[in-house]
Amino acid sequence: MKNYKSPVYSVRPVPIEKIRANAYNPNTVAPPEMKLLYKSILEDGYTMPIVCYYVPDEDVYEIVDGFHRYKTMKEHKDIYDREGGMLPVSVIEKDLSNRMASTIRHNRARGSHSIELMTNIVQELVESGMSDAWIMKNIGMDAEELLRLKQISGLASLFKDKSFSSAWESDRTIEVELNG
Repeated sequence: MKNYKSPVYSVRPVPIEKIRANAYNPNTVAPPEMKLLYKSILEDGYTMPIVCYYVPDEDVYEIVDGFHRYKTMKEHKDIYDREGGMLPVSVIEKDLSNRMASTIRHNRARGSHSIELMTNIVQELVESGMSDAWIMKNIGMDAEELLRLKQISGLASLFKDKSFSSAWESDRTIEVELNG
């Protein structure tokens, strides 16, 4: 892409009141790491922007990545006051499926995420029409991991339109064949 400009070159200050969490973040951070994040932001300031997409109908920014940096400001008045209630935001423009994929890629690159929330996201992506190939490519999972997450969900709908071998037959089918 000849004229592509990464979103990070257009970081903007956004009032925290105009930012909201997304409903599909599978990332979790343990209390000791949250304390360290607070200390880091207190000592070094915000060194990485929150990644969001803009929802024009609601005039809000929804987080794709950076929820815990956002949460730190929400929970610590000293950080809020020092920053004037503004968070550095880098905006991406993508449809919902691609935003979910972006959130997961950001989280997986750091190595921690909730299996339950990942399962929910896979379910949502499948139900919105995303193929297994799209999910594996855009979320960075292999076929085995995708299968495991689908199995964990326990929803047969995640396996619709899939062909399976006839390696097994019901007892009734075998009985009919034997008694013919």
